[in-house]
Parts: sequence; structure tokens; C-alpha cells
Amino acid sequence: MSTPFYVSPQQAMADRAEYARKGIARGRSLVVMQFADGIVFVGENPSRALHKFSEIYDRIGFAAAGKYNEYENLRIGGVRYADLRGYTYDRDDVTARGLANVYAQTLGTIFSSNAEKPYEVELVVAEVGTTPDGDQIYRLPHDGSIVDEHGSVAVGGNAEQISSYLDQRHRDGMTLAEALKLAVQALSRDTNGSEREIPAERLEVAVLDRTRPQQRKFKRIVGRQLSRLLDEGGETDAPTDTDADTDTDAGTAPRSGGDVE
Repeated sequence: MSTPFYVSPQQAMADRAEYARKGIARGRSLVVMQFADGIVFVGENPSRALHKFSEIYDRIGFAAAGKYNEYENLRIGGVRYADLRGYTYDRDDVTARGLANVYAQTLGTIFSSNAEKPYEVELVVAEVGTTPDGDQIYRLPHDGSIVDEHGSVAVGGNAEQISSYLDQRHRDGMTLAEALKLAVQALSRDTNGSEREIPAERLEVAVLDRTRPQQRKFKRIVGRQLSRLLDEGGETDAPTDTDADTDTDAGTAPRSGGDVE
């Protein structure tokens, strides 16, 4: 009778964590950053159909890096949780903190289970407040832990280098154009420190804009408005509904979030 192969629990968890981190690192990086009027999401994404960012609920946005099919399942689950809670109780009861806790439980259960591989995903859940002090940004790594972030956060790819770059340059009260420019500069830096150009058509940009009169604050920035922000320093006014990409109307399903590895 053969002796069963034994691996200590510590080594098994370390191997699972390393497996997940390598999968996440293969995805393109993205940045979530506060600015004066809300929170901006910026990422390199050549696909026009598979989105990195999406709306979860009125004031809540979702961003993810890693394996698309895995975090798309998580996104859909988050939308269902938010819709059910908002319908059962009140729309104000749907918060980024509550959603982050649900995601943390799901990711933690999957990571510690020997029956399936860990998810190769890293999530960001953000909620825009009525003032900058009320903004919330939560980062959720593959193991289900929750990190309360302030100012800016980067996930996927060379996230550590990008986060260091942003920490040194991000400041409170930045305009949308300033925040967008800083995010693109951070994403343009290679691991060796050199810079490359990311054209506007390869960028995906969205905002949670607290100044929007609508209850739903999520808006994508594309087309002429994005080019204006990048090429001319941008407008500091709130995005208008006439600029290129259309919003999801109240009562319709939000756009899907996605990452293209």
C-alpha cells in the first residue's frame, strides 16, 4: 500500500496563493482613483465589448483584473445581491462595504477549498459619497481579504510599481483631467521604468460622478470627451449625456465588467 503524499496546510495555502497571483499578474493593470468630483476608473483595454469596469448599483462601481469568466460570475452575483437588497429594504441600504463583505466571503471560501482551484482575480469595489470624505474604495485580493484604500489603488499586471508611482503624485482635489492624466502616465510605465504611449482608443475610462443629477452616478467616458481630456488637458465639468457612449437607463442591466488578458 502506497503512502499518501502529504503537504502541510501552510505550504498548500502558499502554493494556491502563488498560483492566483501569477494568473492575476498576466492581466493588464487598472487604476481606481479619487478626484474632486468623484472616483475615476482607468485601464488599458483594446476590447470594446469586454469591459473592465461596470456599474453595480446607484453609487457603486466594480473593477477587476485577472480571469474574465471568473470575475464576471462575481460581478453578476454582486448585481443580484444589490438588486435584491435594494428591493427588499431600501436603495440606501446597498453599500460598497456590504458588497465587499459578500465578495470577501465568496473569495475566501473558494481560496480555502481543496475541491477547486482559487480564483485568479483581484477586485475593486468603489462607492462615491456626497462629499470626498464619504468616498469608499475597497480592494479584494484572491484570498478574500479586504483592504480599505484611500486616494488611489492599482490592481493586475505591475500593480505594485503603479501604486508606488501614484502614491507619490496623487493629491486631494485633483480635477478629472488631472487624475486621468496621472492614471495614464502610471499605466504607461513599463516594469523597467521606461514609458510607452497608450492611445485613447485602447483606454477604458469610467467615473462615479457625485455631481450628476441622476440617482445613478456611473458614466463611461469615450469618444471626443476622452480625447479632449487627454489631448487638451480636459474639461473639469461633469460628463454630459451627449458625449459618446450611453449610460444604462434606470431599471436595465448594467454593462458587464471585463478584462482581456
